[in-house]
Amino acid sequence: MTSFESALGSANTGASGPNLKEKLERISWGLVFLLSLIACTGAAMLYSAGRGWSPWAGAHLLRFAAGVVIMLCVALTDIRHWMRLAYPVYAVSLVLIIWVEIAGEIGMGAQRWIDLGLIQLQPSELMKIAVVMVYARYFHSLNPGRISHPVALLWPLFLVLAPVALVMRQPDLGTAVLLMAGAGGMLFLLGVSKYYFLAGIAAVSAALPIAWTFLHDYQRNRILTFLNPEQDPLGAGYHIMQSKIAFGSGGVFGKGYMQGTQSHLDFLPEMQTDFVFTMLAEELGMIGALALVSLFAMVIIYCYILALRIRHQFGRLIVLGVMLNFFLYVFINMAMVMGLIPVVGIPLPFVSYGGTAMLTLLFGFGLILSASVHRSVTIPDNPGLFY
Repeated sequence: MTSFESALGSANTGASGPNLKEKLERISWGLVFLLSLIACTGAAMLYSAGRGWSPWAGAHLLRFAAGVVIMLCVALTDIRHWMRLAYPVYAVSLVLIIWVEIAGEIGMGAQRWIDLGLIQLQPSELMKIAVVMVYARYFHSLNPGRISHPVALLWPLFLVLAPVALVMRQPDLGTAVLLMAGAGGMLFLLGVSKYYFLAGIAAVSAALPIAWTFLHDYQRNRILTFLNPEQDPLGAGYHIMQSKIAFGSGGVFGKGYMQGTQSHLDFLPEMQTDFVFTMLAEELGMIGALALVSLFAMVIIYCYILALRIRHQFGRLIVLGVMLNFFLYVFINMAMVMGLIPVVGIPLPFVSYGGTAMLTLLFGFGLILSASVHRSVTIPDNPGLFY
């Protein structure tokens, strides 16, 4: 056995884990195939948006290929190593978010990125996966009877509220909401008492008038535009008005690939990022949109089936947490471009052009594959802080 194989795990399951050959056989290649189909769909739409491989489509495929390599490396690494790294990954993500406050790049009125040359890193994207990892580790060790105990929930609340507070300062309301929604969804799946959620909804509702005064002008405009986009059709309401026009003009079968008028006549803004689903609906119609939605649904169902097969709580929670974050990305982006919720700047996974969101999601899917590959390994119920 090579040193690489030894690092990834020996031949037996249980305490030692599967060997490298068994790991490769256990990888859910069907899930990898579905993600690749979605990424190729994204590349096709970005090719249409740019009228060629440059500037978006070629870079999109290169980033996805690099992300797949990262995903497979994560998948072949023993899930217990990722359990040990849960808090270090969270700590690094938190430090990077703090670093954004000090020396972050400013774009579109917000300070959210760290310029690494080849890529602009958005630490808040990595934090979404980090929160899943620390939640999975914490609740793996927690006695199920204490899930709804108030004291037991203090640490998980701190773990999510600390980065949320920092992200709100950037300001990035969309990412803050997604972080809270992802954490809340995991708590709901864990079986935390519904009364906590009712109390939280009541508290948020009561605080809305106060929160309104702390919002930036552009954030207030987004909410007011959502309520009545026609009040400023050439200003704040322009994005969503053009998006709705593009959706409606696509009809059942669409105008044809690369034939969209709203997008190619530059009426549709940000068609390569936030509004790429709108461009797809205009060019490929309702049929094309439903086909993409079906691919997303198959990924979610696939992940749920994998979660049912995993024998340890940590792995199940990793799968459900990443799956939930993936669903929130898809739901929020599609609802946003259809005018069902305010515009918040959330990309469509593996379809929108962008680096950090794609790479961090592929890292998350690598954790899903690792949990599935190592579904039968033994993980102590109380591993301790430095396990």
